Amino acid sequence: MKNFQNRHNGSVRGRLHEIIFEADTRAGKIFDLLLQVCILISVLIVMLDSVASFQQRYGELFTVAEWIFTLLFTLEYLLRLYCIGQPLKYARSFFGVVDLLSVLPTYVALFLPGGQFLLSIRILRLLRIFRILKLVKFVGEAEILIQSLRSSGRKIIVFLLTILTLVVIFGSVMYLVEGEGNGFTSIPRSIYWAVVTMTTVGYGDISPQTDLGQAIASFIMVLGYGIIAIPTGIVTAELAFKKQVTTQSCPECSAYGHDPDAEFCKYCGEEL
Repeated sequence: MKNFQNRHNGSVRGRLHEIIFEADTRAGKIFDLLLQVCILISVLIVMLDSVASFQQRYGELFTVAEWIFTLLFTLEYLLRLYCIGQPLKYARSFFGVVDLLSVLPTYVALFLPGGQFLLSIRILRLLRIFRILKLVKFVGEAEILIQSLRSSGRKIIVFLLTILTLVVIFGSVMYLVEGEGNGFTSIPRSIYWAVVTMTTVGYGDISPQTDLGQAIASFIMVLGYGIIAIPTGIVTAELAFKKQVTTQSCPECSAYGHDPDAEFCKYCGEEL
């Protein structure tokens, strides 16, 4: 962060970065809190505008309020691009895309009626509330969980392919055992029953009637209980090897997830 501070120390750009991207200062906390309030109110307005009775009585007020929020969010988005070192990288990031999608629907609604209801995507931006409340532990654990899921991705894919193979086999067997007379009218429908049974959901819309079919169903149910715990074990094993991360934001690319002792951003190399 020293390079950024040296380049923009005392400048408007540096001050904006401190307020918009950092929640450590009083101004940053106030900005984030006001942002969350605006997001909640704007989402509430979109929801109420979809109710016919409210829309008829307050339709014009909702429209004016929505345009006010859209202009505010548009200004905020432009300021984020202005005060970050790599604006294009931020624009392609998760929050950058969400920020853009939060304002586009209102403009799209000028040419495509009904598009304004897509504005409920703004609720995703409430994920930033973790920075406001400084829940370092929870943010860090979330980053560790994401890294663990990525690391165990291949194992989970193999596991899912195994499950897919099992439900196809069990579904085909039940189609032969029960037949169309008991509701197993096709192999795809029988596979649907196998998925519902193995996941222990058990809707009950299809059920085996023969003794052999019920025995197979019982085996699938018991197997399902054992299978449910496997993905948890895979991810837990990965979690045991993950390091703690901080919520520090890189002033150049706005990336998070750095190690506590990191001196440089592991994504762009900027000094922290």
